[in-house]
Amino acid sequence: MLNRQGRPTSAGDGAITADTGTFTGNRALLQEEALIFESGRYETTGVDFDEPENFSPRLGGLAREGDIGLPGLSEPETMRHFVRLSQKNYGIDTGLFPLGSCTMKHNARLNERMARLPGFADVHPLQPVSSVQGALELMDELSRYLVTLTGMTSVALSPKAGAHGELCGMMAIKAAIDAKGEGETRRTVLVPESAHGTNPATAALIGFKVRTVPADTDGTVRVQAVKDLIGPDTAAIMLTNPNTCGLFEPEIVEIARALHDAGAYFYCDGANFNAIVGKARPGDLGVDAMHINLHKTFSTPHGGGGPGSGPVVLSQRLAPFAPVPFVTPGAEGLILVEHEKDADEKPFGRITAFHGQMGMYVRALAYMLSHGSDGMKQASEDAVLNANYIRAGLRDLMSQPFGDKPCMHEALFDDSWLKDTGVSTLDFAKAMIDEGYHPMTVYFPLVAHGAMLVEPTESESKSSLDLFIASMRDLAQAAKRGESERFAQAPFHAPRRRLDETRAARQPILKWTPPEPMREAAE
Repeated sequence: MLNRQGRPTSAGDGAITADTGTFTGNRALLQEEALIFESGRYETTGVDFDEPENFSPRLGGLAREGDIGLPGLSEPETMRHFVRLSQKNYGIDTGLFPLGSCTMKHNARLNERMARLPGFADVHPLQPVSSVQGALELMDELSRYLVTLTGMTSVALSPKAGAHGELCGMMAIKAAIDAKGEGETRRTVLVPESAHGTNPATAALIGFKVRTVPADTDGTVRVQAVKDLIGPDTAAIMLTNPNTCGLFEPEIVEIARALHDAGAYFYCDGANFNAIVGKARPGDLGVDAMHINLHKTFSTPHGGGGPGSGPVVLSQRLAPFAPVPFVTPGAEGLILVEHEKDADEKPFGRITAFHGQMGMYVRALAYMLSHGSDGMKQASEDAVLNANYIRAGLRDLMSQPFGDKPCMHEALFDDSWLKDTGVSTLDFAKAMIDEGYHPMTVYFPLVAHGAMLVEPTESESKSSLDLFIASMRDLAQAAKRGESERFAQAPFHAPRRRLDETRAARQPILKWTPPEPMREAAE
């Protein structure tokens, strides 16, 4: 169970351990501490603030009436708190991160150094264009690389993430359809059943109806299945390639041709572009729009509360509808076109207030420049090689839903091999934590029952892959031997034990409140 603060209350219900054997609850370097709200002092703070002068608030009835309720800590206490939190987290700098479909790629330190250079790190979105020519030149060069690598015509850099890029690409498609006067008729978007969940959500968000395309028995989409659904109301298809099962779509060119013949558009989810960079250009395959997750393909940090970037490349058919702002050559250097009226084409509008995340642009271009075309191609080849090495090392113990055949950058297993063991996919994933690994993606894609999607990325050495495979084999053999106790309550050695995830999702505790004081028993 969880108490009012959402914390474990006893060992059996998910506490740290039944008995650490220490007075503090610490286990050597694994430091235990109370919540920051429990340890902080509300009457003091580690920073001195001057009393504000008289002023007239402009918040009206929205002004705070009570204390803000933030705990005061000294600088050492604050530092220790966040360092200890970081030690409880798992990241790509900690060990192999096999999260499938999300591509936890190593963030090279060279890229980080470049992003911290003055002029890039300090650039402000409201600076005069004349003072940011270097930043605009970098954005222009990044655009050139993205267009060249994808075989497309133009790129919109401004989307802030993959899903935001999806929205941008689909809005460009919608604008193109409206420009042809077909906005009232072309209202349906085809989405394969193995797609990322953001695909149908994006299409629905901007007013399209979604029609599901079934996957074939081998996990791919067949052109005939698409043709059976194409009609005069078809606006586009949203297809991931390589797809979410880790497989290259063999009939993608035929699918694109069928869509184009019907007057529709081809949107490609570029989440897995890292598997084909330097090997295949989406534009050559018939793609009209594709977002690119810079964190997945070009090693910028993954998430982190806001530093995302999801540029969208557009074909010649959609390039005129790219949103503002965008960089273009001018008489006295590069200029930033910020308003639709100043554009020569027909931008569908603006998708974000400012242009984008400069730090991500710098990191991505640094990755491209340091690797070169041959290096990026090798990275794709190594990612595919590593995934197949893991697949081959586990195929005799773990079942593959679409047969024993080569995959792209990620290997997909299902849970049929766990039948009658008493161990579920979730149990297996939790036990991986005890072995020092972040679990792979589980229960996705939905087309594989109890899915386990493993992606090692290209940066892992053979020795790290061998250890991972050996650990997975040990767990698989333990499950098959019936050692269910090793899995049922795992993880045992993490800073926190397993929580009731269903209850946490349905009854989240979103605000910490002080516990009621405990009464002493009467004598």
